[in-house]
Amino acid sequence: MSQTVDRALSILPLLAEGPADLGQVADRLGVHKSTALRLLRTLHEHGLVYRQSDQRYRLGARLFALAQEAMENLDIREIAHPHLVRLNEACGHTVHLAVHEEGEVLYIDKVDSRYPVRMYSRIGKPVAITVAAVAKLLLADLPEAERRALADKLEYPLYTARSTPNAEAFLKELATVREQGWATDLGGHEESINCVAAPVRGADGRVVAAMSVSAPNVVVTAEELLTLLPQVRRTADAISGEYSGRTPVTDPTRAPHDRR
Repeated sequence: MSQTVDRALSILPLLAEGPADLGQVADRLGVHKSTALRLLRTLHEHGLVYRQSDQRYRLGARLFALAQEAMENLDIREIAHPHLVRLNEACGHTVHLAVHEEGEVLYIDKVDSRYPVRMYSRIGKPVAITVAAVAKLLLADLPEAERRALADKLEYPLYTARSTPNAEAFLKELATVREQGWATDLGGHEESINCVAAPVRGADGRVVAAMSVSAPNVVVTAEELLTLLPQVRRTADAISGEYSGRTPVTDPTRAPHDRR
Protein backbone atom coordinates (compact mmCIF):
# COMPACT_ATOMS: atom_id res chain seq x y z
CA MET A 1 0.00 0.00 0.00
CA SER A 2 2.77 2.45 0.89
CA GLN A 3 4.47 1.74 -2.44
CA THR A 4 1.22 2.48 -4.27
CA VAL A 5 0.81 5.77 -2.43
CA ASP A 6 4.43 6.66 -3.11
CA ARG A 7 4.01 6.00 -6.82
CA ALA A 8 0.78 7.99 -7.01
CA LEU A 9 2.34 10.97 -5.27
CA SER A 10 5.36 10.77 -7.58
CA ILE A 11 3.06 11.52 -10.48
CA LEU A 12 2.22 14.98 -9.17
CA PRO A 13 5.71 16.57 -9.45
CA LEU A 14 6.03 15.00 -12.92
CA LEU A 15 2.83 16.69 -14.09
CA ALA A 16 3.94 19.94 -12.45
CA GLU A 17 6.60 20.04 -15.19
CA GLY A 18 3.82 19.98 -17.81
CA PRO A 19 1.25 17.60 -19.33
CA ALA A 20 2.42 14.01 -19.87
CA ASP A 21 0.94 10.98 -21.61
CA LEU A 22 0.48 7.52 -20.13
CA GLY A 23 3.76 6.23 -21.52
CA GLN A 24 5.75 9.09 -20.04
CA VAL A 25 4.18 8.56 -16.62
CA ALA A 26 4.85 4.81 -16.75
CA ASP A 27 8.46 5.38 -17.80
CA ARG A 28 9.08 7.91 -15.01
CA LEU A 29 7.61 5.55 -12.39
CA GLY A 30 9.28 2.48 -13.86
CA VAL A 31 6.00 0.56 -14.01
CA HIS A 32 3.78 -1.05 -16.63
CA LYS A 33 1.28 1.19 -18.40
CA SER A 34 -1.65 -0.64 -16.78
CA THR A 35 -0.28 0.20 -13.32
CA ALA A 36 0.28 3.84 -14.28
CA LEU A 37 -3.26 4.00 -15.70
CA ARG A 38 -4.80 2.71 -12.45
CA LEU A 39 -2.90 5.36 -10.47
CA LEU A 40 -3.89 8.12 -12.87
CA ARG A 41 -7.55 7.08 -12.79
CA THR A 42 -7.58 7.22 -8.98
CA LEU A 43 -5.97 10.65 -8.95
CA HIS A 44 -8.42 11.75 -11.65
CA GLU A 45 -11.41 10.58 -9.57
CA HIS A 46 -10.21 12.82 -6.74
CA GLY A 47 -9.68 15.80 -9.04
CA LEU A 48 -5.92 15.83 -8.54
CA VAL A 49 -5.13 15.19 -12.19
CA TYR A 50 -7.11 15.91 -15.36
CA ARG A 51 -7.08 14.07 -18.69
CA GLN A 52 -6.99 16.44 -21.65
CA SER A 53 -8.61 15.87 -25.04
CA ASP A 54 -5.19 14.87 -26.43
CA GLN A 55 -5.09 12.04 -23.82
CA ARG A 56 -2.29 13.70 -21.87
CA TYR A 57 -2.64 14.32 -18.16
CA ARG A 58 -2.08 17.55 -16.23
CA LEU A 59 -2.56 18.65 -12.64
CA GLY A 60 -6.21 18.99 -11.67
CA ALA A 61 -8.03 22.04 -10.39
CA ARG A 62 -8.83 20.31 -7.09
CA LEU A 63 -5.11 20.23 -6.26
CA PHE A 64 -4.83 23.99 -6.65
CA ALA A 65 -8.00 24.52 -4.61
CA LEU A 66 -6.62 22.40 -1.78
CA ALA A 67 -3.30 24.27 -1.88
CA GLN A 68 -5.09 27.64 -1.76
CA GLU A 69 -7.31 26.52 1.10
CA ALA A 70 -4.34 25.25 3.05
CA MET A 71 -2.45 28.52 2.58
CA GLU A 72 -5.46 30.57 3.68
CA ASN A 73 -5.75 28.54 6.87
CA LEU A 74 -2.09 28.88 7.82
CA ASP A 75 -1.48 31.24 10.73
CA ILE A 76 1.97 32.74 10.28
CA ARG A 77 1.94 34.13 13.82
CA GLU A 78 1.18 30.72 15.35
CA ILE A 79 3.93 29.10 13.31
CA ALA A 80 6.49 31.82 13.96
CA HIS A 81 5.93 32.41 17.68
CA PRO A 82 7.97 29.47 19.07
CA HIS A 83 10.87 30.48 16.82
CA LEU A 84 10.66 34.08 18.01
CA VAL A 85 10.70 32.93 21.62
CA ARG A 86 13.78 30.76 21.07
CA LEU A 87 15.61 33.63 19.38
CA ASN A 88 14.65 35.96 22.22
CA GLU A 89 15.93 33.46 24.77
CA ALA A 90 19.19 33.13 22.87
CA CYS A 91 19.93 36.84 22.38
CA GLY A 92 17.83 38.56 25.04
CA HIS A 93 16.61 41.36 22.74
CA THR A 94 13.13 42.35 21.55
CA VAL A 95 11.88 40.26 18.63
CA HIS A 96 9.06 41.38 16.30
CA LEU A 97 7.00 39.80 13.53
CA ALA A 98 5.27 42.07 11.00
CA VAL A 99 3.05 41.79 7.92
CA HIS A 100 1.93 44.14 5.13
CA GLU A 101 -1.83 44.66 5.08
CA GLU A 102 -3.91 47.28 3.26
CA GLY A 103 -1.08 49.73 2.79
CA GLU A 104 0.28 49.45 6.32
CA VAL A 105 2.98 47.35 7.94
CA LEU A 106 1.76 46.04 11.28
CA TYR A 107 3.38 44.19 14.15
CA ILE A 108 1.48 40.94 14.74
CA ASP A 109 3.76 39.47 17.41
CA LYS A 110 6.37 40.65 19.88
CA VAL A 111 8.61 39.00 22.45
CA ASP A 112 10.00 41.53 24.91
CA SER A 113 13.63 42.00 25.83
CA ARG A 114 14.85 40.55 29.09
CA TYR A 115 16.71 43.80 29.77
CA PRO A 116 15.20 46.60 31.89
CA VAL A 117 15.09 48.99 28.90
CA ARG A 118 11.98 48.06 26.89
CA MET A 119 10.63 49.15 23.50
CA TYR A 120 7.24 50.85 23.26
CA SER A 121 6.12 48.98 20.13
CA ARG A 122 2.75 47.22 20.38
CA ILE A 123 1.10 44.31 18.58
CA GLY A 124 -1.37 45.69 16.04
CA LYS A 125 0.38 49.04 15.80
CA PRO A 126 1.62 50.24 12.37
CA VAL A 127 5.37 50.72 12.04
CA ALA A 128 7.14 53.80 10.70
CA ILE A 129 6.92 52.54 7.14
CA THR A 130 9.73 54.61 5.57
CA VAL A 131 12.39 53.62 8.11
CA ALA A 132 11.46 50.33 9.81
CA ALA A 133 13.56 47.34 8.79
CA VAL A 134 10.55 45.00 8.60
CA ALA A 135 8.73 47.48 6.34
CA LYS A 136 11.69 47.70 3.97
CA LEU A 137 11.70 43.92 3.55
CA LEU A 138 7.97 43.67 2.94
CA LEU A 139 7.85 46.58 0.50
CA ALA A 140 11.04 45.58 -1.31
CA ASP A 141 9.28 42.37 -2.37
CA LEU A 142 6.55 44.26 -4.22
CA PRO A 143 6.71 44.44 -8.04
CA GLU A 144 8.68 47.46 -9.23
CA ALA A 145 5.63 49.41 -10.44
CA GLU A 146 3.92 48.96 -7.07
CA ARG A 147 7.08 49.98 -5.20
CA ARG A 148 7.35 53.19 -7.21
CA ALA A 149 3.67 54.04 -6.87
CA LEU A 150 3.82 53.49 -3.12
CA ALA A 151 7.04 55.47 -2.69
CA ASP A 152 5.57 58.44 -4.56
CA LYS A 153 2.54 58.72 -2.30
CA LEU A 154 4.29 58.23 1.06
CA GLU A 155 5.29 61.04 3.36
CA TYR A 156 8.87 61.06 4.67
CA PRO A 157 8.96 62.42 8.22
CA LEU A 158 12.45 63.11 9.49
CA TYR A 159 12.32 61.26 12.80
CA THR A 160 16.11 61.55 13.11
CA ALA A 161 19.05 62.66 10.99
CA ARG A 162 19.21 59.06 9.66
CA SER A 163 15.58 58.90 8.48
CA THR A 164 14.87 58.24 4.81
CA PRO A 165 14.37 61.74 3.35
CA ASN A 166 12.47 61.17 0.10
CA ALA A 167 11.05 58.71 -2.44
CA GLU A 168 14.27 58.49 -4.44
CA ALA A 169 16.29 57.49 -1.37
CA PHE A 170 13.56 55.07 -0.28
CA LEU A 171 13.48 53.27 -3.63
CA LYS A 172 17.26 53.04 -3.62
CA GLU A 173 17.19 51.46 -0.17
CA LEU A 174 14.45 49.01 -1.19
CA ALA A 175 16.55 47.95 -4.18
CA THR A 176 19.49 47.25 -1.87
CA VAL A 177 17.28 45.31 0.55
CA ARG A 178 15.78 43.30 -2.31
CA GLU A 179 19.25 42.35 -3.53
CA GLN A 180 20.85 41.49 -0.18
CA GLY A 181 17.83 39.80 1.40
CA TRP A 182 17.89 41.57 4.78
CA ALA A 183 17.35 45.05 6.20
CA THR A 184 18.33 47.36 9.02
CA ASP A 185 17.07 50.42 10.81
CA LEU A 186 20.10 51.98 12.48
CA GLY A 187 18.67 54.96 14.32
CA GLY A 188 16.26 55.91 11.54
CA HIS A 189 13.17 56.04 13.74
CA GLU A 190 14.72 56.57 17.17
CA GLU A 191 18.35 57.55 17.44
CA SER A 192 18.93 55.17 20.33
CA ILE A 193 17.27 52.10 18.75
CA ASN A 194 18.79 49.77 16.16
CA CYS A 195 17.16 46.89 14.35
CA VAL A 196 18.10 44.07 11.98
CA ALA A 197 15.46 42.09 10.06
CA ALA A 198 15.03 39.10 7.74
CA PRO A 199 12.16 37.96 5.50
CA VAL A 200 9.77 35.05 5.99
CA ARG A 201 8.87 33.54 2.64
CA GLY A 202 6.01 31.37 1.46
CA ALA A 203 6.18 28.34 -0.80
CA ASP A 204 6.25 30.60 -3.86
CA GLY A 205 9.26 32.53 -2.57
CA ARG A 206 7.32 35.74 -1.91
CA VAL A 207 7.80 37.56 1.38
CA VAL A 208 4.75 36.92 3.61
CA ALA A 209 6.13 38.45 6.81
CA ALA A 210 9.29 39.95 8.25
CA MET A 211 10.92 39.37 11.63
CA SER A 212 13.42 41.54 13.43
CA VAL A 213 15.62 41.90 16.49
CA SER A 214 15.81 45.36 18.05
CA ALA A 215 17.86 46.79 20.89
CA PRO A 216 18.81 50.19 22.34
CA ASN A 217 22.35 51.53 22.18
CA VAL A 218 22.63 51.36 25.96
CA VAL A 219 22.37 47.57 25.73
CA VAL A 220 24.34 46.82 22.55
CA THR A 221 25.92 48.92 19.82
CA ALA A 222 24.71 48.79 16.24
CA GLU A 223 27.84 46.83 15.31
CA GLU A 224 27.16 44.28 18.03
CA LEU A 225 23.55 43.91 16.95
CA LEU A 226 24.61 43.28 13.35
CA THR A 227 26.59 40.24 14.49
CA LEU A 228 23.21 38.62 15.18
CA LEU A 229 22.22 38.84 11.49
CA PRO A 230 23.14 35.19 10.68
CA GLN A 231 21.06 34.02 13.64
CA VAL A 232 18.14 36.21 12.62
CA ARG A 233 18.28 34.93 9.05
CA ARG A 234 18.41 31.30 10.21
CA THR A 235 15.34 31.92 12.34
CA ALA A 236 13.48 33.51 9.42
CA ASP A 237 14.50 30.60 7.18
CA ALA A 238 13.23 28.10 9.77
CA ILE A 239 9.87 29.89 9.95
CA SER A 240 9.74 30.00 6.14
CA GLY A 241 10.44 26.28 5.94
CA GLU A 242 7.74 25.37 8.44
CA TYR A 243 5.22 27.78 6.89
CA SER A 244 5.78 26.42 3.39
CA GLY A 245 6.22 22.80 4.48
CA ARG A 246 9.67 22.56 2.90
CA THR A 247 11.91 21.70 5.83
CA PRO A 248 11.75 20.00 9.24
CA VAL A 249 11.69 22.10 12.40
CA THR A 250 15.18 22.67 13.82
CA ASP A 251 16.72 25.06 16.32
CA PRO A 252 17.80 28.08 14.22
CA THR A 253 19.47 29.78 17.18
CA ARG A 254 22.32 27.31 16.89
CA ALA A 255 24.86 27.57 14.10
CA PRO A 256 24.72 24.70 11.57
CA HIS A 257 27.95 23.13 12.83
CA ASP A 258 26.58 23.14 16.38
CA ARG A 259 23.47 21.13 15.57
CA ARG A 260 23.41 17.52 16.71
